[in-house]
Amino acid sequence: MSGAAWEADADLVVVGTGVAGLTAALEAIRAGLRVLVVTKASAGEGSTRWAQGGVAVVLPDEHDDEDSVARHVDDTLVAGAGLCDPDAVATIIADGPAAFAALRAHGATFDTGPDGRLSRTREGGHSAYRVVHAGGDATGAEVARALIASADGHGLTLLEHHVAVRIERTPEGAVAGLLVLGPDGVPGLLRAPAVLLATGGVGQLYRTTTNPDVATGDGIALALWAGATVADLEFVQFHPTVLYTGPGASGRRPLVTEAVRGEGAVLVDATGRRVMDGVHPLGDLAPRDVVSAAISRRLVEAPGGVDDHVFLDATHLSAAAFRQRFPTVYAACVEAGIDPATQPIPVAPAAHFSCGGVVTTVDGRTDVPGLYAAGEVARTGLHGANRLASNSLLEGLVVGIRAARAVAADLARGLLGDPTRAVVEPLPTVPVVTDRAALQRAMSRYAGIGRDPEGLAAAAEVLDATSTVATVDERLAMENAALALTAQALLRAAREREETRGCHVRHDYPDRDDRWRHSIVFKLDDDGRVVPAHTLALGGVA
Repeated sequence: MSGAAWEADADLVVVGTGVAGLTAALEAIRAGLRVLVVTKASAGEGSTRWAQGGVAVVLPDEHDDEDSVARHVDDTLVAGAGLCDPDAVATIIADGPAAFAALRAHGATFDTGPDGRLSRTREGGHSAYRVVHAGGDATGAEVARALIASADGHGLTLLEHHVAVRIERTPEGAVAGLLVLGPDGVPGLLRAPAVLLATGGVGQLYRTTTNPDVATGDGIALALWAGATVADLEFVQFHPTVLYTGPGASGRRPLVTEAVRGEGAVLVDATGRRVMDGVHPLGDLAPRDVVSAAISRRLVEAPGGVDDHVFLDATHLSAAAFRQRFPTVYAACVEAGIDPATQPIPVAPAAHFSCGGVVTTVDGRTDVPGLYAAGEVARTGLHGANRLASNSLLEGLVVGIRAARAVAADLARGLLGDPTRAVVEPLPTVPVVTDRAALQRAMSRYAGIGRDPEGLAAAAEVLDATSTVATVDERLAMENAALALTAQALLRAAREREETRGCHVRHDYPDRDDRWRHSIVFKLDDDGRVVPAHTLALGGVA
């Protein structure tokens, strides 16, 4: 099938309805642009609503006496293990207060204390109490609610259950629109000089994850097919405390927010021995890569015969206090038959956040004219080799606003392509995963926490064995095509980086090697293979 059965026109097409996508869409409307938003599911089904912790931001007149924007920058650089872009970090964090104010103007409400000031908590890697939250541990749900309500109030055009399958371009390579498939499989062309990807992460590459079912790496695939570059995909952050419900669990698993440890909970093994003793100066509030690695090491030791989970002991909190502060976690524990006030919570690491993605500036611009990206799908340089807790909602807010303004500026300056010159080709025919469960098992075993050449090669063999070339003519085919390409890119990046840094742990190269203190940028060659393009040298705090 070629062409499109129907067409629509816009100045900007946004793919995704999470915090970055809706923030960008609302800012673009404010700038007077015609905006279409596309999502393959329903609004609100992305990763944003599952975010528990909060927004990390240093607000004027509402912060710890010793805290500052500069200190937040320093914490981010330390967590990023030497691979953050210092300029990007400084810019995004400095823009945080204004972006947070814009979110509140859209109707988001946050928890306050008896004095009426915003409540703040502390999470792993943070040196101060600067994480603001909503509904105790339901910040993402409140952010999603407010942005969706604001989008409705502004009359934003939203195409639900439409999957993006290709970014259309002009003969010169500039963006000219987006090819989508409706719920009936009928292709439509959204003509626009600008497309912004805000599709979230890649959690569904793994057997267990905190990500929803829609997190299949679609944006990575769309960008690569369009000629854009990606970087830092080897850095997949595993959240250390995901509720463990048994050895057969798979798919999205309930998160036990880091803020529980911020309120004094500690990790212990089956014998009651502290997991983080002597591991890091911040103890149980060490950066996530450190905590996940420590848990993995303890599991290898199999204390007490338990080799697949440890425990988070929050029994110092009363049932009423736990339920009030962490209602989402409490409900998940009760559903699993656990009383967190009297029983330590069984937890294990699970795939959580992709620190890399489509290479962009802090304004969301990629190296393809008219293509922008924001949120988890983008690699701005903020996260480096390991994301600092609760910096993700912050990044989505800030870069969403900046990207919308960049689109408006680029349009006004005549820098974008002519959508009437779109070269619309047949639906893509590409490698597609045929056995997603087998790939997920292989990725979890060989490309999760702890990697080596033999394991990465084994995962690549499984990818080859479970893939076939097919036409992307419906949502499942698009998702499985995106998983195939994203897995190829992640495995190639993990093989290339011969050191241990942040979320990337190589058993055969257990030490950090600053000869690798740069990001490796990848693209597709003419045969559709992921190949290194160049490197990005970075500074920052190691």
